[in-house]
Amino acid sequence: MGLDLLLSSTTTPAPSSGGFDLFGTILWPLKWVVEMILVAWHWLLTAIGMPSADGLTWVLSIVGLVIVVRLAVFPLFVKQIRSQRKMMEIAPELRKVQEKYKGKRDQLSREAMSRETMALYKKHGTTPVSSCLPLLIQMPIFFSLYSVLVDVAKHADAQTGGVGLLSAELTQEFYDAKLFGSVSLHETLGQAWADQNVLAISILAALVVLMIASQFITQLQIISKNLSPEAKTGQAYQMQKIMLYVLPLGFIFSGVLFPLGVVIYWFVSNLWTMGQQFLVIREMPTPGSEAAKAREERLARKGKAINSEGKVVPIAAFEAEQQRKLEEVERAKAEAPKREQPMSKKRAKKKGGNS
Repeated sequence: MGLDLLLSSTTTPAPSSGGFDLFGTILWPLKWVVEMILVAWHWLLTAIGMPSADGLTWVLSIVGLVIVVRLAVFPLFVKQIRSQRKMMEIAPELRKVQEKYKGKRDQLSREAMSRETMALYKKHGTTPVSSCLPLLIQMPIFFSLYSVLVDVAKHADAQTGGVGLLSAELTQEFYDAKLFGSVSLHETLGQAWADQNVLAISILAALVVLMIASQFITQLQIISKNLSPEAKTGQAYQMQKIMLYVLPLGFIFSGVLFPLGVVIYWFVSNLWTMGQQFLVIREMPTPGSEAAKAREERLARKGKAINSEGKVVPIAAFEAEQQRKLEEVERAKAEAPKREQPMSKKRAKKKGGNS
């Protein structure tokens, strides 16, 4: 019910359409940008010879939108991976703080626990929210795309365009565009079921299954390959395991509620995330994880290793660095003053007399 109300509010064509709509006001400029990217890709694809009103042309335009959005949020994705890694790494320390104040329910203890927890987050440069930042940033774009696709039917009936560069003519082309001659991009699984459009039902159902599978694999990559043994003992790890099975199920509802165009956007975005995650885990693994060990083995076969600064260097440079560190430790031990055993008064007096 709440999701239906949220989605219905995204169809506001402009901020000035009677009354103040905060959500519609926020989405309006994003819808303008979404339309601009769609139209730009559509123009590029038609310029190279693809039919302007063909469903595949508009599908590839949506794929182009995914590429632009995901490239824009790539730095945040790397930050998300690092934040998730740090959250896993500090899990044992967080557990110590929780055990320290276990059973203490007074206000002072709760405040002290909160301060120590926040200090731990600050020390390691992470927060629970930062690991969700790329998804949170993408959600307004996602709802904007949903709104643009839902409004296509309404604008086509009124013979009007969208809020920006999606003109009345392009809107009509978008509305008329079909995949395989019978599947509209603004059609939902519910509508396809009501119309007994077997091809549309098959495509949407297959996409939902693939979305669930891609989300599961993406989450599995994190907890199976990119966690250190210490991180696998924390509460955050248990939450990750729960999300592994729960989060993908949300796509069952999205497959029913969302138009085919949005489902395609979300599926391609999932594929991008899965591939991107694979590369990041392969090249930037968590220290001590299986992925880190695999990377070290790959580098060793190439005669390389990772130095203390995290840079890839020739194995000879790595060994020289390790030798220098060993020599520094031995030198520090040699230069450290030797600790004298405590002497009893009787022994001290005897030693003084002999001297």
